[in-house]
Amino acid sequence: MPARPSIKVLRRELEPSAPDVRPTPSRAVKPSIEQLFDAEESPLLRYAYGMVARREVAEEIVQDAFLKLHQHWQAIETPRAWLYRATRNLCLNHLRKHQRESLSETSDENESPSDKPDEQLGRMEAMGTLKILIEELPAADRELIQLKYHDELSYGNIGEQLKLSAGTVGYKLHHLLKQLSESLKKYGVSSSRG
Repeated sequence: MPARPSIKVLRRELEPSAPDVRPTPSRAVKPSIEQLFDAEESPLLRYAYGMVARREVAEEIVQDAFLKLHQHWQAIETPRAWLYRATRNLCLNHLRKHQRESLSETSDENESPSDKPDEQLGRMEAMGTLKILIEELPAADRELIQLKYHDELSYGNIGEQLKLSAGTVGYKLHHLLKQLSESLKKYGVSSSRG
């Protein structure tokens, strides 16, 4: 079996090969593969590591996702969301193949000793699905979620940054969460347990 290329070798191999996509009113400019690699490599590694709990495996999965992206570049309109979906699917495939090993090594402070492997896998799949759904949101909606749930800002502070009233921030977040909840239900996720 040939050795896998390192991330640095992969970066050189993934030089942009697609012509620039001109923006149209209905479609934003598609970044180059190199730009996408620079912006998303670290977040994807963290995302994959969060699912498989092994650095080497996470690196292989992210490399595979970028290679698959490169192979299908012309057909993909939203490469960032596609990468997260591909990474999620590769992680889930790995976990299914190595379920007993991976689940016994995973140590998440939110898990209790009584959690069953199926529940753990369901929770990881639910989190992966949620991350994909968030990636597919418009940039303004993603920023709102980022400020509230990652940066943990109050509605007032978010409103100051985005030039909105606190009430508008609350209203928008409520509807975004409702939309995400409905989308999760469509994927069969009905609780935090997956």
